[in-house]
Amino acid sequence: MPALAPAAISPRRAVPASIPRPEYVDRPAPAPFEGSEVKDAETIERMSAACRLAAQARELVGSHVAPGVTTDELDRIGHEFLCDHGAYPSTLGYRGYPKSLCSSVNEVVCHGIPDSRVVEDGDIVNIDITAFLDGVHGDTNATFLAGDVDEESRLLVERTREALDRAIRAVQPGRRINIIGRVIEAYAKRFGYGVVREFTGHGIGTSFHSGLVVPHYDDPRYDDEIRVGMTFTIEPMLNLGTHEWEMWDDGWTAVTRDGRRSAQFEHTLLVTPSGAEVLTLP
Repeated sequence: MPALAPAAISPRRAVPASIPRPEYVDRPAPAPFEGSEVKDAETIERMSAACRLAAQARELVGSHVAPGVTTDELDRIGHEFLCDHGAYPSTLGYRGYPKSLCSSVNEVVCHGIPDSRVVEDGDIVNIDITAFLDGVHGDTNATFLAGDVDEESRLLVERTREALDRAIRAVQPGRRINIIGRVIEAYAKRFGYGVVREFTGHGIGTSFHSGLVVPHYDDPRYDDEIRVGMTFTIEPMLNLGTHEWEMWDDGWTAVTRDGRRSAQFEHTLLVTPSGAEVLTLP
């Protein structure tokens, strides 16, 4: 299958004026996060609603992933769903990002910009969508199969989902955040997959990305204690080949250096006394 190439990007979609915007929209960067990674009950309740809506958007857009659709059409579906439910698409206008979700096809690791390219039979398509609702963000993604996908790619997608599930099960209060990457990397190594290092999970809440970093590879430097009430994402990117990547000229689209495929899954989690609750379920 030929390598992906940039295609035409449609004009920015409008958001009704009645929908509150995050503070960072159309600014060079978001304001620094100064709150706590541990959320109070009221914030958690709002996050639960935002995360549920994001998950519903993810599944709706994913149900339209099929040969013949453009990634721009997928963006339209996600944009309209969020706006119809009173939510702002968090990516739209974040550090200049022009669309309401990320659509990462085949060798795109993450942050692919929806455009006029048509999804082809055999593609794998990651949909990453975030809802800003009632002052908080809910962030999630999943990789979907378009048509008849080859066995190697299908297994990559299945195993990336499994890597996320294993990492979620490893979350326990009192453990260190690097347990997450240790579990993911150990599982990925069984299959010779590359584990992307530079794009990580993150704290989330009133801020789209707080200061908390959640690596998906084993790195003892990241030793924040996991505490009850923390909310963060885990979103491993596993590659069939090298973990190394290159950036397109658009400053967003990261593709595998060897051109082989990459898959990703993401949930927003709440740390509970007994482990982790997945908030991004529909």
